[in-house]
Amino acid sequence: MLIFETTVKGVSAAVIQRFVRRAQKLAKVKGEVDILISGNKRLQALNRHFRRKNKPTDVLSFPRPTGGDIAISADIARQNAALYGHSIAEELKILVLHGLLHLAGHDHESDHGQMARLESRLRAQLKLPSSLIDRTHASATSTKSAPARTRTATSTAKKRTRKPTSRKSKLTSRRTPTPRKTKSARNARAPRDTSTTRNHKPRSAQ
Repeated sequence: MLIFETTVKGVSAAVIQRFVRRAQKLAKVKGEVDILISGNKRLQALNRHFRRKNKPTDVLSFPRPTGGDIAISADIARQNAALYGHSIAEELKILVLHGLLHLAGHDHESDHGQMARLESRLRAQLKLPSSLIDRTHASATSTKSAPARTRTATSTAKKRTRKPTSRKSKLTSRRTPTPRKTKSARNARAPRDTSTTRNHKPRSAQ
């Protein structure tokens, strides 16, 4: 299911849905995947609730035993599209692919580049611009060499979400359910940002 909570000019829901089906197959994610495209306010609320980080982020992944949920900030996607010189539709696809790889169990925080290599390969197959991980690494290098620059939303962003344990979608409910206090949830105050610590955290690119 694809839910637009905010209007994204020039983006066709049908085009994004077709992309999701293709990318889900390539990422080897089984089960149902629900995707919420919303604004910074909603992403900040989710990020604060699940990761104890009170700021908006570009994408969050919520794995379930099969499939999962992905939340994307249209506001940050719009900023990144302008920054990197491609369409907002392409940026949304980049974020969807990154989220799907986290749902598949990949963790770019601890896999020694495995997810980055896979994402780059799939990006080429799907004819997408540079991957989120590639951009983040490039931004990090740029920030080190020019520390006085203002950091962009993407350069400050890094890595993906904790997993809620509920089988229910976290995105289709009006009220965000409280996650069970599993070991990983108790450790959420200093999370390792990616979808698996392993398998009970949401992951974020930021």
